[in-house]
Amino acid sequence: MNNITLRQLRYFEAVARLGHFGQAAEACAVSQPALSVQVKDLEENFGGPLLERTTRQVRLTSLGEDVVVRIRDILRGVDELGDIARVAQSGLSGRLRLGVIPTIAPYLLPTLLRDLKGAFPQMVLMVRETMTANLIAELHAGRIDTAIVALPVSEPSFAEVPLWSEDFVLVRPESEAEAPVPAPEQLERERLLLLEEGHCFRDQALSFCALPTAQPHEGLDGSSLSTLVQMVGAGLGVTVIPEMAVPVDTPSAAVNVARFSGAQPARTIGLIWRNSSPLATQLEDLAKVVRLSGDSVTSRLR
Repeated sequence: MNNITLRQLRYFEAVARLGHFGQAAEACAVSQPALSVQVKDLEENFGGPLLERTTRQVRLTSLGEDVVVRIRDILRGVDELGDIARVAQSGLSGRLRLGVIPTIAPYLLPTLLRDLKGAFPQMVLMVRETMTANLIAELHAGRIDTAIVALPVSEPSFAEVPLWSEDFVLVRPESEAEAPVPAPEQLERERLLLLEEGHCFRDQALSFCALPTAQPHEGLDGSSLSTLVQMVGAGLGVTVIPEMAVPVDTPSAAVNVARFSGAQPARTIGLIWRNSSPLATQLEDLAKVVRLSGDSVTSRLR
């Protein structure tokens, strides 16, 4: 057990996470033979196989399942040692891994990337766009440092900083522009188009419309807000989107954008990170810049 290296641990963790040697090698920026040799050496150190290899996939053995949990703790700790060193420097510098959900990223990032470059010129930003559940898992595992998501996420081990709120609006075919705006509970009869399962915005829209989460969707889900808007323009139904998406996704479609009467449905956008992160103070500074960027984007809509 004296010859175990961090490289071996990182390579094995990548294979365990991705379930594929080729993808793991690509993620680690090494050749597959080099990665395989390091993983084999690690298995020899443990005195038994950590992985079950077949022609189509790679599975963890029972020993591998026990080991990978400890390895991830070790790698997270090593990454946090680097964060501690960065805390001693003024401002954010070096690598920062930022997660963003897909219903925010296309609309916020053009402004945010510019603002972050101005505020933290020494920071090397790495952006990861994926759904909330994936970001939470990656934040727990230490694969990202912080994430911009819709709140609350209600994870006791995470800090949550609310940044701004934005309204939801109704998108319907252009031919219905003069019709009364339906009440939320009437949208099911209007054939409500939703994002596919896994997007938190789907659940928020269903909650606002008081519809069951498991309602039938007849194959009319979309993978992005832009796709939903185009489907509405083609006359397939109506949808609900966050206000931030309006100037980006609606100009190219034959749609009408309308506000709901009464209290406006909305979501709160915030920044989350691990409570244990040594970068907590720096991430609070980051949150201030993200808030200003969000305010800048949303102010253009009013």
